[in-house]
This record gives sequence, structure tokens and C-alpha cells, in this order.
Amino acid sequence: MSPNESGFEAVALRDLEAMSADARDALPFGVVGLGADTIVQVYNATEARMAGLDPAAVLGVPFFDAVGQCMNNFMVAQRFEDEPEIDEIVPYVLTLRMRPTRVRLRLLASAGTPRRYILIAR
Repeated sequence: MSPNESGFEAVALRDLEAMSADARDALPFGVVGLGADTIVQVYNATEARMAGLDPAAVLGVPFFDAVGQCMNNFMVAQRFEDEPEIDEIVPYVLTLRMRPTRVRLRLLASAGTPRRYILIAR
């Protein structure tokens, strides 16, 4: 994968799935990977640093109930329930545990892929 393909708008779902943890940690944007049950399975170092959360406290936890409650709404969480195939960038404002912060979220899911991803560009 070229450096351009690892960009927020260009990285493919299959590439995120195939990346090593170190490669995901090196990305310049946050990466949160969820199982179908919304349990956090992937939480990269960039997101941990930006959110101020220890990955050990986030991995294995229900994302929308305990980590990203401000995303537990029709704009993010419900889209994963309603749309088995999604690759969309959504302007968003994070509000939990921080002052309101404008971000871009990229929602990625495919029926043939075990994880759903939320990419976060600050």
C-alpha cells in the first residue's frame, strides 16, 4: 500500500483488516474497529493519544455504551445497524469528556468483513 492509500479518505476496509497493529498505530488519524456486537477490537495509538484513553481500558468494551456515547445516535451507531455496506465521511462534533471538537468521521462496514470501522480525523 502506498502512502497515499493510507490516507483518511483513501484507505480501504480490506487494508485496515490486513494491517498489523503497528501499521494502524502509525496512521495519522484515529482508528476504532468494532465487532458486530459493537465491542472494541481495534483502537490505534493515534486515537488513544487524541482521546486521552488507554487502549487497555477501551479494548473489549462496548463502544457506543461505554467509550463513544456521543456517537450512540442515528448519525453513527444506527447507521451500522441499518446499512450493511457503508463507506461515508460524516462531519461531526465530539462532545464526551472534552470540549466540543469538530472532526470528520469515516464510517466503514461491509457484509463480508467481520469488523466495522470508525476513522476519526481531527
